[in-house]
Amino acid sequence: MSNDAILLSATIFLPAIAALFLAGFDKKAVEAMRMYTLAVTVIVFGLTIAVLGRFDASNGDMQMLVKASWIPTWNIYYQLGVDGISMTLVLLTAFVFVLAAMASWSIKDKVKGYLMLFLILETGVLGVFLSLDFFLFYVFWEVMLLPMYFLIGVWGGPRREYAAIKFFLYTLFGGVLMLIAMLMFYFNSAGSELAGGESVFDLLTLMKIAQAGQFNQQIQIIAFVLLFIGFAIKLPSFPVHTWLPDAHVEAPTPISMILAGILLKLGGYGIIRIAMPLCPYGTQYAAYALVALGVFSIIYGAFAAMAQTDFKRLVAYSSVSHMGYVLVGLAVWKINESGATVGINHWQMGLSGAMFQMLAHGVSSAGMFFMVGVVYDRVHHRDLNKFGGLMQKMPHYSALAVVIFFAGLGLPGLCGFIGEAFVVLSTWNFSPLLAIIAASGVILTAGYILWTVQRVYLGPEYKGPHAEDLTPINGREATIGWIIAIFAVVLGVYPYMMLGMMETSVEKLTQDLAAGYNASMDPAAESVTSVSE
Repeated sequence: MSNDAILLSATIFLPAIAALFLAGFDKKAVEAMRMYTLAVTVIVFGLTIAVLGRFDASNGDMQMLVKASWIPTWNIYYQLGVDGISMTLVLLTAFVFVLAAMASWSIKDKVKGYLMLFLILETGVLGVFLSLDFFLFYVFWEVMLLPMYFLIGVWGGPRREYAAIKFFLYTLFGGVLMLIAMLMFYFNSAGSELAGGESVFDLLTLMKIAQAGQFNQQIQIIAFVLLFIGFAIKLPSFPVHTWLPDAHVEAPTPISMILAGILLKLGGYGIIRIAMPLCPYGTQYAAYALVALGVFSIIYGAFAAMAQTDFKRLVAYSSVSHMGYVLVGLAVWKINESGATVGINHWQMGLSGAMFQMLAHGVSSAGMFFMVGVVYDRVHHRDLNKFGGLMQKMPHYSALAVVIFFAGLGLPGLCGFIGEAFVVLSTWNFSPLLAIIAASGVILTAGYILWTVQRVYLGPEYKGPHAEDLTPINGREATIGWIIAIFAVVLGVYPYMMLGMMETSVEKLTQDLAAGYNASMDPAAESVTSVSE
């Protein structure tokens, strides 16, 4: 086994293996289990840094490729790799899991079971970001479902069963649609010489077939719709977002951090890694509808957040708004009458902006949910109308919270600004009207964030329920808050740290998609046909 195979496999499976060893701990050794889990997440983060050390940002192709036969009868491989797009999200995943492990000291019941599921969840997420076989991707995608279901359903709030079942059903429905699309590509790949005349799940081969225009237009449109709905549920995009507020409100704080910081990014990653490369014609066919839907999600999410009185539900709806920018940035692909891409640099800016928005939101939203959890652990309520004056009782906490919430607002100099700015600028080339509407979302975001800061942290001293329990944040909480705040500033001041990592991969993706679209429009292109035909 090569060094690359060992490194990538260890990065994925170390958390799950560590979860098995966790089973041997005495259930009363709570502190030891927490420290062990935190150490595992730190080691995994170190492994992702090692992957970064072997990664060449100037190469837009897949790197560190690993391919081993898994189920040879069906051409299913254990296939892994990383490019600039997945590298950034792998780093984000490991980073947020470390913070969530530090936040897991708030979990008091059934700690061993919680920590085991927590580590298994990390394996599932990292597996999705590193898989290059569609079947393996699907397996890891479904692996995430079960631990998250129990983490919400067992350790969540009063309506945890309802929220967990709703999350499970929505995600399972999206998974079924993805499975149908996956089988469409598998059976339709058999007619291509690029696949050696066999049906394959190999994503790199499927991308080459799509780039050669050998999946016909009808297949691409149907498959893109199926894949988009499946991934839009996770993104989440209107109207398949309704599971998110319930899941966030009922989930414990560390799981809300993972849900907002990482799991929502799986939807955007699925679109950019699978739906778009395998369906270039379908992507262009749906481009205007996707941009319009993304713009609507921005405005809808902002108004919905403004209407909330539950602190956590407000942050949840803000995620719907912020992830709308991701959808807009992915889809701003404009074609002229001759079939040529108009302003490909603007489209690359949109894709880079969408990717950066996912990273920035991963940091700021995880931070916002953590800050809500800190005060909830003390006063045991999230009613915005009963807060006020926390700055006077908890100045250290409040200062960190304001920085993190301003990062979510999109204040220049903090991480939330760059992605939104890039997306809006790229949208102007696509549709000035939609760009203006999307830009107005920034104003609405400022409205509900500033109103929240005023209601929670400013004003007269807090006299609401459990006012006597509003003690200053401890060292562990302050460490988490400072780490998030520092990264929010660093990403805002030096965004090229991440943009440079993904630049060549984004450029290659746009070129491949344009080639695939043009080949799909070429009557001379030989489309593969289904085996059933």
